[in-house]
Amino acid sequence: MDHASSARDLSASPRLFDNPLLDMLSRVDPRVPVIVYGPIVVTMLIWALWHGAGVATVVASFVAGYFIWTLVEYLGHRFLFHLEFPGSFGARLHFLMHGVHHDYPSDPLRLVMPVLMSGPIMALALLVTWAAFPQAMQVPVLAGFIAGYIVYDRVHFLLHHSRSQNPTFLRLKRLHMLHHFTDKTRCYGVAAPWWDNVFRTQWRKPSSQQ
Repeated sequence: MDHASSARDLSASPRLFDNPLLDMLSRVDPRVPVIVYGPIVVTMLIWALWHGAGVATVVASFVAGYFIWTLVEYLGHRFLFHLEFPGSFGARLHFLMHGVHHDYPSDPLRLVMPVLMSGPIMALALLVTWAAFPQAMQVPVLAGFIAGYIVYDRVHFLLHHSRSQNPTFLRLKRLHMLHHFTDKTRCYGVAAPWWDNVFRTQWRKPSSQQ
């Protein structure tokens, strides 16, 4: 089954809400982040260059924005998505935020964020970027941040559904599957595994296996 057909297979995507509209909104085609945010990133880079930002400034700012995203990706996955909220409402909230992905890791329509979730993240990133960076860097930094999100969502989908034998891809896939099926307190960096090394949450064999 190819990626497009698997993404349309509702039998592989369990119902989360009784309300049909809410349930529909909880699903998203994995191509949506590229379609929605890809043109925005390109437009922002062209805008920055057109308005006088030097190529070196744009490139450096874009790379900085990308690495900022990777840190947000790691911290969000580790401290927000895996946060256990108290009570039955908290348990339901955790399930909807991330628990469903661990219970149904190959659900093809819940491997990338709906725009209703990613949009506020990008809006907050805009506010922080405008407050933290000089004017010449603001637009390309935000473009790099959004590009990092696109890469993250695309990589995450492929880790669950691609059969690529590329060595780098297979390493990322192994680490992500270890997070899912062996130890969910390790390997939080989906597309950015270096942060696990920085924060010492990289994969370690249980002592009984050493």
